[in-house]
Amino acid sequence: MHIGIDASRIATTARTGTERYTWELLAALAQLPALHRYTLYVNQMPPALPPLAPHMQLAAIPLPRAWTHLRLATELRLHPPDAVLIPAHVVPLLRPPRQTRTVVTLHDLGYLAFPAAHPRRRLLELHATTWWSAHAADQIIAISHATRTDLIRHYRVPAHKISVVPHGVGGQFAPVADPVQHAAVRARYGIGAGPYLLYVGTLQPRKNLARLIAAFAPLAAHHPDLQLVLAGKRGWLSAPIVEQVQTLGLQRQVLLPGFVADADLPALLSGSLAFVFPSLYEGFGMPVLEAMACATPVLTSSTTALPEVAGDAALLVDPLDTAALTAALHRLVSDAELRADLRQRGLARVRQFSWGACAAATLRVVSCIEE
Repeated sequence: MHIGIDASRIATTARTGTERYTWELLAALAQLPALHRYTLYVNQMPPALPPLAPHMQLAAIPLPRAWTHLRLATELRLHPPDAVLIPAHVVPLLRPPRQTRTVVTLHDLGYLAFPAAHPRRRLLELHATTWWSAHAADQIIAISHATRTDLIRHYRVPAHKISVVPHGVGGQFAPVADPVQHAAVRARYGIGAGPYLLYVGTLQPRKNLARLIAAFAPLAAHHPDLQLVLAGKRGWLSAPIVEQVQTLGLQRQVLLPGFVADADLPALLSGSLAFVFPSLYEGFGMPVLEAMACATPVLTSSTTALPEVAGDAALLVDPLDTAALTAALHRLVSDAELRADLRQRGLARVRQFSWGACAAATLRVVSCIEE
């Protein structure tokens, strides 16, 4: 087959969420047997490329605005592949020709659960593009059973049209024991010499960071050397999160170092006392697996897709219960045996997820091969 892939999400150096998914999926597809020919469509030349294979051709088709609905749509009409994969939500309004099998990956419907976390215009755009993609595609890849359930409930998508293909975890995520690397990462992001709890992700309301900070405050009073590191770029409505740190007088113990480079994440995770991810809504929760792969104990939410990903390898807590969150943080900080158990459970759990398996399953959906 000739398979086209919208690879526009790799044209960035700050890979989070769908950008990392696209990058890792392409790299894993390159490792599979060369049974198909791929064209990777990008709107500009990426600053870096994942390791690709000779049967994968990059096609730069630039256009400053409306690239998906004008330039990509036109390319797919003029030179239709046998199948096209859209890894990040949006099928062109001028749909690919009927002979081109169209597959789209839909990651989550978090905007429906937390509409106030988005500007109104962006909310309408997310609703419209996701509805269109769900109904225009021949097949949908959902990254979790939770996302599949949401698509069926909110958009009336037929169940048979949705295949669940979980994410993997990159091979670069592994325990880092070198104290020199730990010290270098601490210095780079302004982290003190004491223990620290770590969150990694965009700073935005649905990540539940305001409640996490409130839950951390009692621990901060009793553990003056303990820090909470909230690593990630600032998203929509992040200002109240920053203001809460100041209001509670936690500037010294709650750090906001900004976006963390991919190369620094394994050492940052490995050096932390625990990884805390009490998000209110996740379509998957890739950072949970990345922390587990680094032998880092994990605390995460008992809702949406997070229990599905974490299994029995994390400390699960109701993300709306501040007192329960405080108690769970206290357990992590004070119970070394619990942390050791979670490390071992996490390492075992993460072996169930790989980008190779994700790529193989994705290819079966794209090529319409039944398991």
